[in-house]
Amino acid sequence: MGFWERAADYVPLLLQGVWLTLIVTFLSVALSTLLGFLWAVMAWTRHPVLVAISRGFVTIIRGIPIIVQLFYIYFVMPEIGINLTAMQAGIIGLGIAYSAYQAENFRAGIEAIDKGQIEAAHSIGMTDQLVMRRVILPQAIRIVLPPFGNTIIMILKDSSLVSTITVAELTRQGQLIAASTFDNMTVFTLVALIYLALSLPLTFLTRHLEKRYSQA
Repeated sequence: MGFWERAADYVPLLLQGVWLTLIVTFLSVALSTLLGFLWAVMAWTRHPVLVAISRGFVTIIRGIPIIVQLFYIYFVMPEIGINLTAMQAGIIGLGIAYSAYQAENFRAGIEAIDKGQIEAAHSIGMTDQLVMRRVILPQAIRIVLPPFGNTIIMILKDSSLVSTITVAELTRQGQLIAASTFDNMTVFTLVALIYLALSLPLTFLTRHLEKRYSQA
């Protein structure tokens, strides 16, 4: 039986894992974006307590491997009464882990805005919330979009880590198929090709955004 014949048998099973991979990626991106923006805004307020909380969180989260964070949420939290499914733990773990990187992306975008514009907005009576909505965000989004695309790609690839807590996404499905068929070469070649197929469109989109906004 050749490679393509075996691949035809394995691909339908692997595609079941692709669906979960996409769900984990999408929800983790959404959570990390919301939390990352929150940490960035807290740092922007210049309020000592909020700044300390934001910087402390980002520093701690970036210093702990993602797989350890996943293990902690899935295996340790139940000991204090917080029980999550593997899927929930995976999404929350990836979302929290990547919120630290998203926060740095947002912070860089916010700090790139000319401070003169912010001072001018305040001088005409705009509140901080209005300045953020009307002055900062429209410009910061243009700066943040390219690194945001890179973050999505990283989350997509790191979604494979949730296989370690038994989520049956693409990598986990590959492990199960390989364990039952002993056909490691075919299975993991297919897994790699599927990840590549999922990543390439995002890679091209990110490059397009980088070119577009570098010329703007």
